[in-house]
Amino acid sequence: MALRTKPVLVEDPVVSALTMIDNNALSVMLVSRAIDLLPIPAALVVLGDDGVRIEVSNTAFDLAGLGPGERRQSLVAQIEPQITAFIRGETLRAEFRIDFGDLVDGRHYQATLARLIRNPEQRCILTLVDQTAELRTEHNLRREMLTDSLTGLPNRAGFSDRLEGLIEDPATRERYAVLVIDLDRFSRVNACLGSMAGDELLITVARRMKGALRAQDVLARTGGDEFAILLTLEDGAVDADHVSKRIFGALATPFRLSDFEIRVACSIGIAFGAAEIDDAEELIRHAQFAVKRSKVTGKSEAYQIQAFDIAREQFGIETALRRAIERGQMRLCYQPIIDLATGKLVAFESLARWRAEDGTEYSPNDFIPVAEESGLIVPLGRWAIQEAAATLAGWDARLGGDCGIKLAVNLSAIQLQRDAIAPVVQAALDCNGLNGDRFTLELTESALVSDPDRIATIMHALKALGTTIAMDDFGTGYSNLAYLQKLPIDVLKIDRSFVTGMLADRDKIAIVRAILSLAQALGMQTTAEGIETVELSQTLAALGCSYGQGYFFARPLEADAAYAMLLDRCH
Repeated sequence: MALRTKPVLVEDPVVSALTMIDNNALSVMLVSRAIDLLPIPAALVVLGDDGVRIEVSNTAFDLAGLGPGERRQSLVAQIEPQITAFIRGETLRAEFRIDFGDLVDGRHYQATLARLIRNPEQRCILTLVDQTAELRTEHNLRREMLTDSLTGLPNRAGFSDRLEGLIEDPATRERYAVLVIDLDRFSRVNACLGSMAGDELLITVARRMKGALRAQDVLARTGGDEFAILLTLEDGAVDADHVSKRIFGALATPFRLSDFEIRVACSIGIAFGAAEIDDAEELIRHAQFAVKRSKVTGKSEAYQIQAFDIAREQFGIETALRRAIERGQMRLCYQPIIDLATGKLVAFESLARWRAEDGTEYSPNDFIPVAEESGLIVPLGRWAIQEAAATLAGWDARLGGDCGIKLAVNLSAIQLQRDAIAPVVQAALDCNGLNGDRFTLELTESALVSDPDRIATIMHALKALGTTIAMDDFGTGYSNLAYLQKLPIDVLKIDRSFVTGMLADRDKIAIVRAILSLAQALGMQTTAEGIETVELSQTLAALGCSYGQGYFFARPLEADAAYAMLLDRCH
């Protein structure tokens, strides 16, 4: 029976056969013929006293440009440490990658070393698999994935990738800053002139901004109308300020699109690197957060951690507020409105209040802005209208008829923009069997300024229901007085900022007199907010103010306490 040779752990059967050759029995020519059977570059490598050398190579090895000469010597010198370690070691097989040559005609090989069964201490088989095409294809695909196809700039992923590489070392993170630039009117260009004009504008904007940067700065397009700059700080934070000014200057000149000259303003947020920030995406988010402040101030703004903490707190409030609305945990309190001439209770202003499940009492100054920003003001406003109507109907029922007062409900500017208010009020009145004249709807001047024509239409629709319309916080919203004359407004509410401390401030007295004169000329009644003393109440009554509300009369009351006051003052 013939003896079987112990198999070698190599994948290629030809390589496996080669490793079993006894070089003492076969000639070098036979080895050459054997390895020439391989379709890939292969060679018999020898470790001698003078180092590593290629003893025999196949035709594919030579065709790969690795025939005898400088390139072969260069290759051997490059991989000599790996070959020496392999031959002197005990493993049967080793693989490693070779990047060989220059950038123009360089090749990328996957090298495999296989041990010979006999004379293993001197020789091994080297095979090379050319992976250049695959790696170049992978490189090109990666480059396309990280590049914005329109502008040729790095995209969000490419920008983040570069930033990640630069901030790996905590010692150098403070040398970099991220600027995020948001184009303010780009969406209008797209809507009015079309997407092709929008693309042309983006390309031109990118070219101008690129021209305003230094060679070491990186510009990227990170969103539809958003760009970002990776800034190297040579002179500290002042560099970011200088670059921001150059960006503003570059975009100051109008852009010519078709027959139009369009000026595109921008908002710039800045986030500076820090030793504790090791996440590129976090640094980019900080800069994007700072953009929001820039939109308000009109100048570049740096990220401030306090503002971020406030925003995070507001997200928590938003989540809790949504649950409170869904679970019916909100309530209304009622602040009395008094006829200053007679002292009679004529109305209550309903005010939303919220006590969380953990007992925390949230101020309307905290949760109303969050509700407006998140859109929760719509369900909150609908609930307030329905709850006020139900409360008023309940008081009527307990007294056996009309209780003789009105309820005022505040309407947010955001609520007016996003909801159909007139049908909501109509449904609440019908559901509770109330006439429209039992309701006063209070709008702020800011609501009027935002969209005068649309708000005017809504006000006329509310007036058609028989409701009373009051302009809240009058004097703080810069409304157009000529336009104000055309609106169906019944009451002007004088803001508390003019009433508080009025007796000791001639300017405030003059403002209050002017508002009262304006209301009289327009045939409107007036309500003064923030009355806290009897002297203020008497002075305002003497000046001709119709109604008043404030802590002098009562703080906002719970529903039962308000009903008790109603019984005491009106019956």
